Amino acid sequence: MKTRSVFTAAERDGTFRGVVPEAESDERPSFRRAMQRICLLCCGLLLGRAAAGAGVDDTRPDSRINIILLIADDVSWNDLGCYGNPAARTPNIDALAAGGLRFDRAFLTASSCSPSRSSIITGRYPHNTGPACELHQPISGHLPWFPEILRTAGYYTALSGKSHMRSTAPKSGPRARPRAFDHIDGGRVPGNSGGHANWVRVLKNRPKDRPFFFWFASYDAHRDWDADSQWDDSRYGPRHDPRNVIVPPFLMDDMPTRRDLASYYNEITRFDWFVGQVVQELRRQDVLQQTLLLIMADNGRPFPRAKTRLHDSGMRTPLIAHWPDGIRTPGIATDIVSAVDLAPTILELAGCSLPSEIQGVSFATVLRTGSGGQRCYAFSEHNWHDYQAHGRSVRRQDFLLIRNFRPEQPWQGPADSVRSPSHRSLLRAPFDSLTPARKDVLRAPRPEIELYDTARDPHQIRNLANRPEWHRVRQELDDVLRRWMDETGDSVPDRLRPDGFDRRLGTPLPDSEQPQPPFAFPGQDREADRISRPGPYRCPEDLRTRG
Repeated sequence: MKTRSVFTAAERDGTFRGVVPEAESDERPSFRRAMQRICLLCCGLLLGRAAAGAGVDDTRPDSRINIILLIADDVSWNDLGCYGNPAARTPNIDALAAGGLRFDRAFLTASSCSPSRSSIITGRYPHNTGPACELHQPISGHLPWFPEILRTAGYYTALSGKSHMRSTAPKSGPRARPRAFDHIDGGRVPGNSGGHANWVRVLKNRPKDRPFFFWFASYDAHRDWDADSQWDDSRYGPRHDPRNVIVPPFLMDDMPTRRDLASYYNEITRFDWFVGQVVQELRRQDVLQQTLLLIMADNGRPFPRAKTRLHDSGMRTPLIAHWPDGIRTPGIATDIVSAVDLAPTILELAGCSLPSEIQGVSFATVLRTGSGGQRCYAFSEHNWHDYQAHGRSVRRQDFLLIRNFRPEQPWQGPADSVRSPSHRSLLRAPFDSLTPARKDVLRAPRPEIELYDTARDPHQIRNLANRPEWHRVRQELDDVLRRWMDETGDSVPDRLRPDGFDRRLGTPLPDSEQPQPPFAFPGQDREADRISRPGPYRCPEDLRTRG
């Protein structure tokens, strides 16, 4: 059985422009129809007045669009069909990409669940969110979340599925933050623990007289796999065949790894099916045209040398935008986009003023025209996620520079990845027999600095940092990275949070083996959560002309 896209042929090729209206009746407009029009006009005037009071420019033609952000959990950019993976079935996301924009240079600020989401919702770099730069820690309470601003401006806001975000601010009292969401649910029901069970229900039950913003976040594809045991052939088609998966070069190509990847693909296909259900409901309500759908992931696949890594396998995210009323030229966007840019983009399109705390820059122009982005450099962080770490990276065009401030330790991946069959397969092989890509998973000490040409070396295997012919590029990117760290208040504490798990086995360490506080998180000593400078993100003039 094959899975089918919920899109019509016209929608897939970009020619769909809305639902054909029913034929007008020959009867003259009734009093009831006239009164309905008057009521709608009054509601529009009231919404516009409320929006103006909330810092919304309601004169913009797209200021009241609907927006849905759909976030997959632990999915690498090249594990979707529209990004060239012929084995992973994602027909609904592929159709959205065909009728919208597929971003090919979209990067996260952290390849770690809660730090990445905290960065997205605040529009700030992880070390500028306070403790939230490390896994399972809260966002500093004085920092606004962009859905708060949308809600104040009259949007109905909802979070359904995985949150993984919290604030140090109290929930009530004078110091409490404004509510970010009118509705919150975990998205889980018996038989479906993927986080997407209530997405369609939220759409159906929304107030129909307000624009909406929905944060729809799945638990797919986070370990441990549950889609296999909850599989429904009538919905998702057959399970993926391990013989057909694409094995990255840094994993062993054996049957345990292939079965591991097949289960991961199953989670991706289940996520895709629920994305399709959202599209169907938007079409049923006749609001698909004016709704901006953004599909992305919070970090790379939960496999060795992906999740938590600063390389593309961890930090490059799929980003698909579908918006029939706004995207006039579907295609591929090559402008660099950072996860911190989502908040200002969404707020600009909604007609809201940007809070001064946001460090990202809007890419609304790219959505409307397909190009014209403001960003030249994208920055990312590797902080504590089960294991002590401190790494930073910067990208320009196809160049990636990584600086490691704890080079004596391996970057083997988070604990759930270390416990995986894929990681165990690497450990079973004699180290000297491994290819360079596979050795890199376990390598320690690591290089202090790495430089890659990602166009020629898509898996970042050949480190160019010490080659004389690449000295100019290395120096430029290293200088930009240091400047960004300085301007945004980043720091490298002497005593970082220690390992919580065994690095070879992924098992929790006994408390007696873990050094006790005090330890610090990056930027704490410089009060980076109070700093809102964005750091360098535009290209210098000489680079614009040189390319």
